[in-house]
Amino acid sequence: MSEVVKPKIGDYKRHILVCTGSRCTQDGQSQDLFDSLGDKFKAAGLHEGALRVKRSRVSCFAACKGGPVLCVQPDGTWYYNVTPANMDRIIDQHLVGGAVVEDLVFHQGPGME
Repeated sequence: MSEVVKPKIGDYKRHILVCTGSRCTQDGQSQDLFDSLGDKFKAAGLHEGALRVKRSRVSCFAACKGGPVLCVQPDGTWYYNVTPANMDRIIDQHLVGGAVVEDLVFHQGPGME
């Protein structure tokens, strides 16, 4: 019987969860958004160091309108209509600057209250 190896994850400040389910966007916009994050994070300095952001795909948030939809943890901030331009705003203002992009928020959990 083989031994289970404990996984390792590097340190990060925030974790972005992107809904890539077919009910969020039917045309692949959400997957395209997720795929773009690696380069966007590198350009903003979010791929390493103190501000590092981890990213993951989820199949459904059960918030199926206004996609692409993403959630920033541990802040508990939920964004909708995350177009490429809006993602740039979220990166600059929230992930780098620490200020929520209020006009794109549809729900705020306990993290930033």
